[in-house]
Amino acid sequence: MATYKDLIAWKKGIEIIKEIYIITSLLPDTEKYTLKSQINRAAISIPSNIAEGWGRENTKSFLHFLRIARGSLYELETQIIIVNELSLINTENLKHICDLIEEEIRILNGLIKSLSKKELESSKKNNS
Repeated sequence: MATYKDLIAWKKGIEIIKEIYIITSLLPDTEKYTLKSQINRAAISIPSNIAEGWGRENTKSFLHFLRIARGSLYELETQIIIVNELSLINTENLKHICDLIEEEIRILNGLIKSLSKKELESSKKNNS
């Protein structure tokens, strides 16, 4: 891959941001500085950390930032659950964003597993 923009995980992260901005635009103004802001920041953090990790040009650093992105994804999922519990999101939007989040979790887990294996093999070679 030539750039982080080619990564499915990064592309899916951008898709999540677009959907989150639609959802948060529907939240009441009273949530402008609380849930709305927090949800947007968590969503933005996902592809941003993927890009930052890629830019480190080091598998170990990339893995670190992929794990941070995954943490932001779980944070986002929790915030969406809260919005749902407060009845601030409709069922259609909830299902769609939850499906995107679950897909991104699978993608990130696969990428982390693959790179961890590569890092372990590389480490074994260097220690031989």
